[in-house]
Amino acid sequence: MTPTRLTRMLSVRYPIIQAGMSWASSNAALPAAVSNAGGLGVIAAGPMYLDAFRQAVREVKAATNGATFGVNLPLYRPAAASFLDVIEEERVPVVFASQGGPKAHLERFQRIGTRWIHVVSTIEHARKAANAGVDALVVVGSEAGGHPPANGVSTLIAVRRAAQEFSIPIVAGGGVADGFGIAALLALGADAVQLGTRFIATREAGVHDNYKRAILDTDVADTVLVGVRGLPVRMTKNRFADAVLNADRRETDDAAYDALFKSSTLKQAALDGDVERGKVELGQSAGLIHDLPSAAEVMARLVQEYEQAVARLVH
Repeated sequence: MTPTRLTRMLSVRYPIIQAGMSWASSNAALPAAVSNAGGLGVIAAGPMYLDAFRQAVREVKAATNGATFGVNLPLYRPAAASFLDVIEEERVPVVFASQGGPKAHLERFQRIGTRWIHVVSTIEHARKAANAGVDALVVVGSEAGGHPPANGVSTLIAVRRAAQEFSIPIVAGGGVADGFGIAALLALGADAVQLGTRFIATREAGVHDNYKRAILDTDVADTVLVGVRGLPVRMTKNRFADAVLNADRRETDDAAYDALFKSSTLKQAALDGDVERGKVELGQSAGLIHDLPSAAEVMARLVQEYEQAVARLVH
């Protein structure tokens, strides 16, 4: 793959980033495998205890022999300050931050050489982060699993709009599961592409087998956006999703609606394997995924597919 501004900035071989996904990459195995294969593996700190997080960081360091890796941290979580201290102490090369403002933290980490990449789902939030001085942006479109934008703007449009406005590197997120999608988003102006659902469907991902099988059972039209009154979640259709979608049409009491939405968790699906009542957070790209290989196999395939896509354009 042709080097980009971001691969040069982060000293990685390929412009491929494994998204930080709670439980799926809240471990050392998946991030280390991706970084060792030339991408950028990311530890998801969100659901982790502090000691386990520190241990995972040290395990990735030991397993990757100096390869670049990152940490994803939601800034809203109560213990975020303690996690930031560990990130500083362990000299983590890259921070992916979300759900909070970056300005108060940038000088501290840029002083030690840590790159700060902020995850945003709207151009308004991207503008605030860019003005604060972040090193790069992850721009997420509506196809993404987890918390995509409620405004429905696709990755195709959001990334192109960001590339028009911002001079810092852009990472595209949402709707990509193969090298053809990577080629498309790099052509739009992205400097790297972040893949989530594709890396959940790997042997190293730390989620229940039921969750992984749910990806294989999900087609491109089988995910829905639930919880649109608050912080919406894209997930596969199941009993819980149906209940929330019915409440969107009928429930007028905000407290009752909020209680229903909070009655299910990602943990139920990811750790306990309850894919009927848990929040099975998946992107639309699940419909492009048909197997459960190793992360290294995924990386090799992504590079090969990218080369095929570029060859089609050249010839």
